[in-house]
Parts: sequence; C-alpha cells; structure tokens
Amino acid sequence: PLRYISKYREFVKHEAQKNKSQWKTMGPAKVAVPSPNDFLQKHSKEPKLAPRKKEQDGKKSLPLSVPRRTYHPVTRIEKNFINKNAIAVIKGVPKKPRHFCVDTSQGDKYLLEPSGLFPKYIKKKNYGVLPKYVTQRNEEMKREEEEYQASVLEQLKKKAMKLLPEEERTNILNALKKNWEEINNAFQSLPVLTDTRNKRMHKEELELKLKQLEHDIAAIEKHKSIYIANV
Repeated sequence: PLRYISKYREFVKHEAQKNKSQWKTMGPAKVAVPSPNDFLQKHSKEPKLAPRKKEQDGKKSLPLSVPRRTYHPVTRIEKNFINKNAIAVIKGVPKKPRHFCVDTSQGDKYLLEPSGLFPKYIKKKNYGVLPKYVTQRNEEMKREEEEYQASVLEQLKKKAMKLLPEEERTNILNALKKNWEEINNAFQSLPVLTDTRNKRMHKEELELKLKQLEHDIAAIEKHKSIYIANV
C-alpha cells in the first residue's frame, strides 16, 4: 500500500517557515533614545508638599494643636509604696509550704507534687468510682449473658433435656473420685518390673481408666449446670 501523507503537511511547512527566526536581529535592538533635555535633576524624585493656602476673604486658618503657655499637665500622683506593701502583707493570705523530698546527703531536693509521689488523686471526690463506660459495659455483658442463658434454656426445652440436680451431680462427682482413688491404689500397687505382656497390658488399662476419670471429674467440676438428654 501507498505511504500515508497528511493533508495538512503543506500548511504546517508554511507556518513553520512563516514564524521562523523572527527574534534574530543584526546588532542591538532599535529602541527610542531619551532626549538630552530630559536629564535627571537633583531632588526631582523627592516628594513635594502641596502649596500653602492663603487666607481668603478675611478667614483665619484653624489654630494649631499646640498647648498654650498657661497649660500645666497633670503630674503623677505620688504613692506611698511602703504603706501599700505593709497593708498587702497584713491582709494577704499566707502561702502554704511546698512539699519537698531530699534524696542525697548534699541536700539535693525535688518537688513531690509533680513527681507522682504526692497522693493528691486520693482526695478527689470520684476517686475509686467506676467510670460510666465501665458500668455500661458490665451491664451490657450481664444482659448478653442473660440473653444467652435464656436462649440456651429455650433450646434445651425444645430438645427435651432436663437439668441434673445439684445433689445428684455431687454424688456422681464423689463416686468418680472414689473410683479414681481405687484405680490409683491399684496402679500404685503394680510391680516395678513389667517383664510380661499381661503386666504391660494391665498397666496400660489402668492408665487409660485414670485419664478417663480425670477428664470426667474436670468436666463435671468445670460446668455447674449439666443437662441430660432423654434417650
């Protein structure tokens, strides 16, 4: 195919040749030279005052704001600073002594209040009072726990499960502990040397029973409420 040629090619060439090198000149630029008569005169740039107005038609100019010869300014009232200071000391409240702590034998001391050793927060009215956000959070947690317990009870009622009485729970726990003691005594009575297969199997069986009893006792002690499904 033929090579693509833009239709604006000649226009671009014309514009490039038209505006080419217009800023180049031969020698310095032609600038209007100032006239020799317009030279800078002395004090010509200083500000000039407006001409003074003359009195017209017998009118007098306004008087200047200058005090008269008979004017006596008000002098400063003398104060008795000794009496003033004495009255201020007599009527003033005495300053409370500041609490310091000396920690070296050379007498180096520091203030107790900014150090954090002075118990100033104990004297506050709200000292030891729980903040509002803590009480609100505790109430929310308590309400959520109650809602959770209510939902659990509702689900248990739907599944027809009954709560194990506390007396029965303690009886089962005591029976498991008694059984664990009996098996533990039997385990302690085993011979030290287990050289036969029957001895090893008997020892492993006792260990499994002890682990199962320990797991059951821990589960019953951990959960105060135990529910039994009606099978």
